[in-house]
This record gives sequence, C-alpha cells and structure tokens, in this order.
Amino acid sequence: MSDLSLTILAETANDAQAIERLHERTFGPGRFVLSAYRLREHVDHLLDLSFTAWIGTLLVGSVRQLPICIGDTKALLLGPLTIEPPFRGRGVGRALLDRALRDAKAGGHRLVLLVGDEAYYSRVGFKAVPKGRATMPGPVDYSRLLVAELVDGAFTNVSGAIRPDWSMAK
Repeated sequence: MSDLSLTILAETANDAQAIERLHERTFGPGRFVLSAYRLREHVDHLLDLSFTAWIGTLLVGSVRQLPICIGDTKALLLGPLTIEPPFRGRGVGRALLDRALRDAKAGGHRLVLLVGDEAYYSRVGFKAVPKGRATMPGPVDYSRLLVAELVDGAFTNVSGAIRPDWSMAK
C-alpha cells in the first residue's frame, strides 16, 4: 500500500449511490440471488460499522456489516467486501477488513459471519463454520460460510438459522 495514499472512512448515506455502482460493476445483477442478499433485504447495514476506501476522491472499495442472529445469538454479517479491480491485491481489502473487525469488537460485538473464500479471510481470523451449526436462507455453499470470534469462545454452543436481527429490521 506504500504507493497508494489510502483513506478508510465510515460509510455515510451520501456514499450509497457510488457503492451501489461499485457493486454493480464488480458483482453484476446475479448478486441479488445470493443468500447474503436475502438477509440484506430485511435489515439495513450499520453505517458506523461499514467502511469506504478512498484514494483521493476516488472510491476504490467498500465493506458493509449488518445485524443478524444465529439462532438466538446476535452477530454481524460482513459483506459485501468490494474492491475496484485495478486496486485488488494492494491491501485495500485487508485495510477495510481490519477496520471493520476492530470497530465491531470495540462496539461490543462478539461474532462476525460471512460467505467467502477461507484462504483469503482466514488471514484476519475467519474459520469455517462447522457443518450443520448454522443455516442460511436460500442456496449457499456451506464450505464458504465463515465465522470470526471477536471474543474468544463466542461461537461455542452457537447454532441455528441465520436471520436478520429483527430488532433492527427495516
């Protein structure tokens, strides 16, 4: 990242259109059928735990987190993590993840889930959810369902359906 002057900021309502265009460019229309998007239909992401990456005035990345429950246990769902293709492999995603997880932990959150590549996300503490411990709405590749404990042992004895945190519903 030494050749880039990267700034990570909390997302604001004014960032919504630019982030949506970024999602459209990087994920395309197929993103709406993914299980994680089904959860996002019912609850908004948390602006204070969602972040943007900027180089000057150029938005180069975004990560969002929204409140969910796994059974009766409150957690966060991280995603999507989106980086403009020319800026991938340059530390932007890692900077966004580090900030998102640090601020979630500082805010008292204990668990973060996501659907993604374990080889990539394990670098920041994510591990595969043991088979059968959690279920998502719609189709999902359960080998890609990952969890990070922000507090040691926070995922012990947690299981059940993953759903929006209805106390935060739209």
